[in-house]
Amino acid sequence: MTFQDIIIEKQEAITWLYLNRPASLNALTPKMIRELKTALLQIETDATCKVLIVKGSGRAFSAGVDLKAMNESLVGGQFTADDILQDGNEIAKILRRMPQPAIALVHGHCYTGATELMMFFDLIIASEDAKIGDTHAKWGILPKWGMSQRLPRLVGTLKAKEMSFTCKPITGIEAERIGLVNRAVSLENLDQAGIEMANDIIQNSAQTIAALKHLYNEGMDTTLAEGLRIESEFITDINDRTEFLRGFEKNK
Repeated sequence: MTFQDIIIEKQEAITWLYLNRPASLNALTPKMIRELKTALLQIETDATCKVLIVKGSGRAFSAGVDLKAMNESLVGGQFTADDILQDGNEIAKILRRMPQPAIALVHGHCYTGATELMMFFDLIIASEDAKIGDTHAKWGILPKWGMSQRLPRLVGTLKAKEMSFTCKPITGIEAERIGLVNRAVSLENLDQAGIEMANDIIQNSAQTIAALKHLYNEGMDTTLAEGLRIESEFITDINDRTEFLRGFEKNK
């Protein structure tokens, strides 16, 4: 399928996906979100992809939902308001269930809907000077992609309220300090940091990682006792175990 607002590139076991509306700082349109969902459905079943990396083209990850494009789409009848809300939440579900770890590389602006999108990912690396924020209250709208639930789980309720009530962005450095991103690096090292993390992941058992991803996600949605039960009862086939054990024996 040919996409207009995203770009997909394969580099061996790593799939790169770029949000590609650089002139508008990759502001999220209904069309881009629909294309992103379609692409992720394809990547999810691609056995050659071991890690997904998503980044914005140009100067930013994304400035958030493009309100002008939203209004134009709604007036033109191509999309309804429910379409972008549903597609965004479907993206969250796909990223959660797909066996591949998904890494977001965040630079420049990352506001509101883009911050919600960022939090869908398993791992996040930000540039030190990135501007990450929630401006829902500035525009008099409520989050519908999980901001009110994911943000406090990552940074704590007090910090989440501060970000949402003041609408002031934080830097990548601050985001790392409060646990919103895994790490912050210089802008010039952002791509390399993503590649290094992906390569560290690829060296390990993809089947075990997929199982661990499932257990982490399921466990975080429940109590410790229930999470322990889920772990103890979880059964899956890890067919690549023999390969890794042989490698261990050779390296002893």
